Amino acid sequence: MDFALTEEQTAIFDMAHAFGQERIAPHARAWEADGTIPKELWPEIAELGFGGLYVSEETGGAGLGRLDATLVFEALSMACPSVAAFLSIHNMCAKMLDTFGSDDLKARYMPGVVSMNTVLSYCLTEPGSGSDAAALKTRAARTNEGYTLNGTKAFISGGGYSDAYVVMCRTGDAGAKGISTVIVDAGTEGLSYGGLEDKMGWRSQPTRQVQFDDCTVPAGNLVGEEGKGFKYAMAGLDGGRLNIAACSLGAAQTALDMTLDYMGQRKAFGQSIDQFQALQFRLAEMEIEMQAARTFLRQAAWKLDQNAPDATKFCAMAKKFVTEAGSRTVNQCLQLHGGYGYLADYGIEKLVRDLRVHEILEGTNEIMRLIVARQMLADR
Repeated sequence: MDFALTEEQTAIFDMAHAFGQERIAPHARAWEADGTIPKELWPEIAELGFGGLYVSEETGGAGLGRLDATLVFEALSMACPSVAAFLSIHNMCAKMLDTFGSDDLKARYMPGVVSMNTVLSYCLTEPGSGSDAAALKTRAARTNEGYTLNGTKAFISGGGYSDAYVVMCRTGDAGAKGISTVIVDAGTEGLSYGGLEDKMGWRSQPTRQVQFDDCTVPAGNLVGEEGKGFKYAMAGLDGGRLNIAACSLGAAQTALDMTLDYMGQRKAFGQSIDQFQALQFRLAEMEIEMQAARTFLRQAAWKLDQNAPDATKFCAMAKKFVTEAGSRTVNQCLQLHGGYGYLADYGIEKLVRDLRVHEILEGTNEIMRLIVARQMLADR
């Protein structure tokens, strides 16, 4: 059992970290204030191979494993978890198209997707179906040319911003087996967007409802087979859960590093506050939790790369554990900064806000517990 990263993996992490510190970190607060991420950033990220992290090399992607990808997201989230998480969503969609799309669909879309001249959004959640995703109501009715799409998607990162939308919709009866996946281009007639959501965190990501009103979708934009869309959507979520966990880990590590520096400079009662044993214990608790989280995350990613039978269970456990550990850590870091932690200038309060949603999306942490418990009962 070898816990060390390979030279290649270390290089991947270092490359992502260097890019994040140079091109993302200096602008993260400004992008949050603007409520958007400059589109020109994405082709720059794609030049590093990050537009198609686990897209096959035959299709033009990097062909990396899930463990490799967690290193990228951990490193980028040290600069800004909101930007890193948006890239994760694009990559989840890219993998779906590469794995399940027809040759024609891949020929039309994947060059732009991998270069990130075509930015993708993932459209599963609806106003009335969150955790119960198989209850979605957006319907694609068959026509001679393809489908007519009607319905509404909610909480869509990149709504009104992305270039194409990977949409889970109902083509058959109720339940998971009646769901298919289609891709809808921005600018398609009948496609519109709600107002910009005023969110607690992830504020640099434009988030809106996505509305389909008699939206025409060509038959060739069906991803894979009819009735398999829910399966495709769920297949991407194991990796997505690892990525979101990695975003929590990277951001929390940044907060901890900043807190260590701050405590060495901040004086109280005649000495720097890092000399108080009670506060040293808090630092130790955070370090222990961060190291445990990192090891757990990488074990789960390794299992997914190995197609281990318990990979889904481990991805759920890691997502729950790491995202909650990350939130606890950034909140404790804010506390150790005192009143300064509450000020935007110090960068900690943004991380507290950004990481909170990681316990909700990609499957709530309550659903993660459900996945684990069901697997335990099935295995007994």
